Amino acid sequence: MKSHLTFIMLLACAVTSAQNISDVLRYSTENIQGTARFQGMGGAFGALGGDLSALNTNPAGSAVFNNSLFSVSGTHYTMDNTANYFNGTSGTTTHDIDLNQLGGVFVFKNTDANSDWKKFSLAVNYDVVENFDNEFFVAGDSNQGIDNYFLDFAQGVPFGSILLQDGEFLEEAYLDIGAVQGFGDQQAFLGYYGGIIDPAELEDTNTTYISNADYSSVNQEFLRSTSGYNSRFTLNVASQYRETLYLGASLNFHNLVYDRYDQFTENGYDADSEIQFTTFDNLLHTEGTGFSFSLGAIAKLNEFIRIGGSYQSPTWYRLTDDLSQRINSDLADDDINFINFNVVNLFEVYRIKTPGKIIGSLALVFGKNGLLSFDYGYQDMSQAELRPDNDPSFAVVNTDISNQLGTVSSFRVGGEYRIERFSLRGGYRFEQSPYEDGNIVGDLEGISGGIGYSFGASRIDLAVNRTEWDVAEFLFDTGLTTPAAVNRLNTNVTLGFTLNF
Repeated sequence: MKSHLTFIMLLACAVTSAQNISDVLRYSTENIQGTARFQGMGGAFGALGGDLSALNTNPAGSAVFNNSLFSVSGTHYTMDNTANYFNGTSGTTTHDIDLNQLGGVFVFKNTDANSDWKKFSLAVNYDVVENFDNEFFVAGDSNQGIDNYFLDFAQGVPFGSILLQDGEFLEEAYLDIGAVQGFGDQQAFLGYYGGIIDPAELEDTNTTYISNADYSSVNQEFLRSTSGYNSRFTLNVASQYRETLYLGASLNFHNLVYDRYDQFTENGYDADSEIQFTTFDNLLHTEGTGFSFSLGAIAKLNEFIRIGGSYQSPTWYRLTDDLSQRINSDLADDDINFINFNVVNLFEVYRIKTPGKIIGSLALVFGKNGLLSFDYGYQDMSQAELRPDNDPSFAVVNTDISNQLGTVSSFRVGGEYRIERFSLRGGYRFEQSPYEDGNIVGDLEGISGGIGYSFGASRIDLAVNRTEWDVAEFLFDTGLTTPAAVNRLNTNVTLGFTLNF
């Protein structure tokens, strides 16, 4: 009977949103993915085209193709994280293999020799914008215990509003408080029945809380494991005008799945502390869809110089979250284990608008011997938004976005040199931190290299793409204010095959 009642509550539960600036950034940025040729040249294709992944930079690029083709790419992802947290240093490595690009372009040449419009192209392409598979682990002696997390939510909450009602199960009250009173009161409830905090006075009107944990420092271990993807399906049309101008447009449809599992353990309290251990785990699942469009042009100034420009619209995401939690300690209620990952908080649908982006490009083409390409991108991250605007918690986050995030300039340089049937490639990428102070997320740098071999009607390509950046990872959104300093090193090895027809 108990599990049946809990299932009913799951269907009805909708809690106040707890999204933050990190969620917005997660879906506003992307790593260089796509074909092996695109990755090998650092993604610098804005004035070149002629590659399916180049459509993500400039949709006019499909009109550069001289014939129809099909392309498929698979990638082995490796993420190395080195984390420092107080006096502890640890490293983790994750691996993943995925089909990250699949698409084709159909080129229709104009049979009217007198027309200025030489050809028309229609392209469809699937690629992975971001692979979320990642993991980091930290352990250290902290002077900030998990009690601070629950105290931050509990202070000011009337004690009577988080007490069990007559005949009510613990998991029912947990869901009810989340649905009716909001996420903050729910966390206060969890802290009290988890034994971490107590009211200063046993009165329903009490709004002051104290910790049951005594310590000068505590030993903490924290594991964050994430998985999922942000994929993009692109419908593209483009055309060539005379011999010098290419114009194109794309519609982009996103599909997003993100899972995050946080496992937290704390011990090492004072000998006379009522609490000697605490565990607190969280499981977040996000899924949704998004839409964006892009416009672009490429112009041949002469046989050697090409310039390109494109506009990428904001991406409008429609997302849903569900959150499960579990907690335990020496003083936890006997029934606390009934609050577990089978008891799910369903969040209301919310939306994220990521900022648009402008890209300017320049390429030098040395006949059939090779080429050199440069892209510059500009994006104002302070324009990102959580919606609906009338949600008070979203208004606070949007203010943080405006105050903390700034403009991002990105640079990509790539080159290719051909030796008969072989092509040698290299690239460099730099992207500024989205934060004004650069402290939470550092600048990103990447290098890449690759090789290709042409069989005539088909081609095989291999690329290695390596990026590095520093991130300050906060274990929780409040209470524990010292983040883990994480250095991330992402290495992608991509193998691609292209067939012309």
